[in-house]
Amino acid sequence: MAQALKHLFENNRQWAERITRNDPEFFANLSRQQAPEYLWIGCSDSRVPANELINLLPGEVFVHRNVANLIVHSDLNCLSTLQFGVDVLNVKHVIVTGHYGCGGVAAALENKRVGLVDNWLRHIHDIKHKHEERLAALDPAERLDRLCELNVIEQVLNACQTTVVQDAWQRGQELAVHGWVYRLNNGRLQDLNVSISSTEEALDRYNDALAALGR
Repeated sequence: MAQALKHLFENNRQWAERITRNDPEFFANLSRQQAPEYLWIGCSDSRVPANELINLLPGEVFVHRNVANLIVHSDLNCLSTLQFGVDVLNVKHVIVTGHYGCGGVAAALENKRVGLVDNWLRHIHDIKHKHEERLAALDPAERLDRLCELNVIEQVLNACQTTVVQDAWQRGQELAVHGWVYRLNNGRLQDLNVSISSTEEALDRYNDALAALGR
């Protein structure tokens, strides 16, 4: 069985050698510090790798990924990553990134049972019901795209309402939370026009982003 993975070690060797050729001190410097400016909270989908999409090297972006890029107030995994990123690494930007065609969002939209993850996707069902009127006016393809967008906007607000982000703002820390969405068929990121950098502006920016979606 180990032989089946041998090519991955070879890939790693080639990658490390390529990086070292370009910058002989890269790994030595990397091992001494971690000081990213960005925390990426994205989907676990294998087609949406954080570093590659924004063309950043190891050490430049702190990453948390889960199915459907959710920020749930009872999820200690996500909250611990957020807290470490904000309080210890002092990231300046939290970027919540969804993607069109998300399988988790689609399963919730279609009421499709896929297993244990159905419990996790209840959070998407809640968003679907919250924006039911907005979604009902769209055709099926547009409906999935819109729910992917709405999910990101809701997760941005969720991030802003965590004690981690609230405490950072209260002590005057420079921190902004952003919402993006990625399109698989062209490799491009789209800004959903929801960037929040204080408690006072959170709801206004959230409502502006919803209004910008139109339709």
